[in-house]
Amino acid sequence: MSVIIPFIRKYKVAAAASLAMMLMELAVELSQPLLISKIIDEGIRQRDAGTVWMWGGVLLASAAVAFAAGILSSFFAAHTSQGFAFDLRDKLYSRIQRFSYETFSRFATSSLITRLTGDVGQLQDTLFMSLRFMTRIPLVVIGSVVMALVVHAGLGVWLALTVPLLLGFLYLSMRMAAHRFKAVQERLDSVNGVIQENLTGIALIRAFVRTGHEIARFGEASLGLMRSSVRALKLTETSAPILMLMMNGAVILVLWFGRVQIEVGSATLGETVAVVNYCLRTIGALSALSGIVVTYSKARASVQRIREVMEAEEGSGENRADLSGLSAASLTSAEDIRVESEAGQGAVVFEHVSFCYPGSDIPILSDISFRVRPGERVAVMGATGSGKSSLVALIPRLYEPSAGRVLVNGEDVRSMDESRLRGMIGYAPQEALLFSGTIRENIAWGKPDASPEEIGRAAEAAQIAETIRSLPEGYETRLGQRGVNLSGGQKQRLGIARALVRRPAILILDDSTSALDAVTEGRLLKALESLSCTTFLITQKISSTRSCDRILLLEDGRLEAEGTHDDLMKQSALYRTIWESQAPAPAAGEEARHAQGTD
Repeated sequence: MSVIIPFIRKYKVAAAASLAMMLMELAVELSQPLLISKIIDEGIRQRDAGTVWMWGGVLLASAAVAFAAGILSSFFAAHTSQGFAFDLRDKLYSRIQRFSYETFSRFATSSLITRLTGDVGQLQDTLFMSLRFMTRIPLVVIGSVVMALVVHAGLGVWLALTVPLLLGFLYLSMRMAAHRFKAVQERLDSVNGVIQENLTGIALIRAFVRTGHEIARFGEASLGLMRSSVRALKLTETSAPILMLMMNGAVILVLWFGRVQIEVGSATLGETVAVVNYCLRTIGALSALSGIVVTYSKARASVQRIREVMEAEEGSGENRADLSGLSAASLTSAEDIRVESEAGQGAVVFEHVSFCYPGSDIPILSDISFRVRPGERVAVMGATGSGKSSLVALIPRLYEPSAGRVLVNGEDVRSMDESRLRGMIGYAPQEALLFSGTIRENIAWGKPDASPEEIGRAAEAAQIAETIRSLPEGYETRLGQRGVNLSGGQKQRLGIARALVRRPAILILDDSTSALDAVTEGRLLKALESLSCTTFLITQKISSTRSCDRILLLEDGRLEAEGTHDDLMKQSALYRTIWESQAPAPAAGEEARHAQGTD
């Protein structure tokens, strides 16, 4: 609970008010059986109507006070729990945003969604119930036992002996239920994961006629969730009848011995009724407690899952300190201030860089060294799995090298403020991720304060402006989720425009022209020549590399060759093989022979 309590402190006044109103409500309710006892013994049995009216009026007034106090207690409890949930969800989301890639990869996306929604909601409900019921129930039980002993010690002792047995039983049930409800939450993660995969890949599922298979897979995950839930609920639902059986036994004992005490004159009818009333209040409280045990057991599992996120390692470096005090609501504006291109810069140096993905010993990159001057265009080529994307991911420090160092403008990226580093980089992945909103908003996502002119220039350079103008609403055209109403090439060009709008010092195109035809790609590369930025172009197309100042050819994580197109045609058999596989047969044979003849 140490992770949760700081979020409650902000609402301590409202929480205290809720508890104060609850205590007033409770005090009044505990006095009511005693008032009923006086009405019976001093009024009804003595045939004194005045006493009945007097104590009856007091009883009615106390009921009104308890009602008003209960309403106010619920209001303050709701304010506290809603504010707590907002702050916790906000902080949790901000922390996830600061995760390093290594930390982020430890959590499934569906699990993080469940923690941000289901687990936070569970704690919100638990806090509300704590202020209204969890605190009240123990006080009702303790108060009822004390008042029963005050009214008549001989009868109240049966209630006092029964309650500890019930509490011990509830404690054991709660501990067992917590483990089972944690399993339920994990099963819910699995169901959410299947749903997310299916909805994201619905087109692929239909194309491969795998709808039946995916329905069966969802059914299997859903069945596992149902079985876990039933297993947990069996325990909690079984506890309620056992509680009722034990408490009804206590009531029977009070009635039995009450009759005996009345006959011998050591107890009155009013005292017996009052003690039975306190027993019934205890029954009601403990019956509600069995349901609260379920809530608290779920909350314990949710606290553990939220603690895992809150205590997970963040991204390293100055970025952590700079953003630690920001909420999700203010995070975007704070980062926008840091998005700044450092014109005229963009030198990148790799010095004996090696890299393995976190938790793996398999080398992805091995002893990579090269230097790129500001403004150079560098193509990165290689077979699938050769380490191209991993190499460029080290530049914005999405990952950190296992050995060696990466320098940008002469600074080791590990010593640079991450916001400043990434603010000078424009990144366009192969699979362009677009957000729900307008085309203008998606392009401006790269620079929120971009003017319409800047957005237009970026779209022109990315060769998407003409397409946008052809749409009925132009830049105000709304995109579906993940840009489903656009083609693959259109999404890629919007992604490139988003990277270009910030006028970066370093531009990374991670195979982001793969869906473009040769003519469009040629115009795009021509437009990029007017930009004074260092460009890393990951590509499999020889036609794209010929306009580059330099080509880095990777093979199995090593830098196999480096140079211009003509250099590699002379020096690298692998590069010639790639060229021959893409060029028309006569041209390929002629240039290959020419290259070999000039070696």
